[in-house]
Amino acid sequence: MDADKSVPKEHLINKNNCFKNCSNSGFTLVEMLVIVMMIGTLAALAIPNWLAFVNIQQLNTAQNQVYLAMRQAQSQATKEKLTWQASFREQNGIIQWAVHPATVNPSGFYWNNLDSHVFLDPETTLPLSNGIRKLQFDYRGNVNVFRRITLSSKYGGKAKRCVYISTLLGAMRTAKEHTRANSDGDYCY
Repeated sequence: MDADKSVPKEHLINKNNCFKNCSNSGFTLVEMLVIVMMIGTLAALAIPNWLAFVNIQQLNTAQNQVYLAMRQAQSQATKEKLTWQASFREQNGIIQWAVHPATVNPSGFYWNNLDSHVFLDPETTLPLSNGIRKLQFDYRGNVNVFRRITLSSKYGGKAKRCVYISTLLGAMRTAKEHTRANSDGDYCY
């Protein structure tokens, strides 16, 4: 018995019709242009937000590194009962930091790099000497003056991140920018 004879004709698939219909399926040029324009519009809206997010993450990472460097200097000072310092400098457009005893020239120490997209903002109050900004902790981990280091992105924007040493006992805290300046005219508080 032949299989084609038992199946009604309307149920049989004509191979020629299938190839004709299948070759006509797909997107038209207008449909493709609409899709490309929609993707382009979405990308134009999303890319600036993504870049701002990446800048904020880079600033947060740099702020954490600065905070930990200062904590390390404070910890070493109390541990060894000596004055230690956290030093910061700009080398080839990159901010670097080192932690070392205050009596030793920092140029001989290993310098760690912060992200290359971050720079020291002019709001930074660490004293500058021979191209190096420093914060010293005495043998008890105390500081003699209140200081702040402020970081900004090289690509603009109002995003800032700060590390404050706010008491004589060396208490530290981190802060971020605000939309309005405080009484001192600073946005990072």
